[in-house]
Amino acid sequence: MKKVFLIRHAKSSWENPTLDDFSRPLNERGQRNAPRMAKRLKEKRLVLDLIISSPALRAIDTAKIMADILNYPKNNIQTIPTLYHASPEKIIDILKNIKDKYNTVMLVGHNPGLTELADEMVELDINNIPTCGIVALAFTIQSWKELGSEKAELLFYDYPKKKPQED
Repeated sequence: MKKVFLIRHAKSSWENPTLDDFSRPLNERGQRNAPRMAKRLKEKRLVLDLIISSPALRAIDTAKIMADILNYPKNNIQTIPTLYHASPEKIIDILKNIKDKYNTVMLVGHNPGLTELADEMVELDINNIPTCGIVALAFTIQSWKELGSEKAELLFYDYPKKKPQED
């Protein structure tokens, strides 16, 4: 079984209108929500084999904050340039190329690709994964290369403003 935690980057700052999209940092809310969501993952006793992130500043900062709390070495985070605003097909391609020794993977990226992928995989009809939202999926496959059009099992869907009784 393979598990993937699709995470949309935490809230970014629009304070500097001249800054290009790729270089936008996290804002205060993003800096609060990333550790909050990582702590929720830690409460679920999540042990990660691999973290993959878009190299965009807001995504890699989200990944690093979560890695810290989840006791994952920050220098082991893999950045994949094509994950920046990737389509669902591109995200699947990235997942298919993960080494099979990794069973539990966190992927930090962007909308609309993450939401579209989650909707396809589990028919969630989320419409929009909020910033720092997490969609946890499980696949009954032995190799990442087997990943395809089959449906995933939704382990959980969580986001910063979700109340505990909404499960």
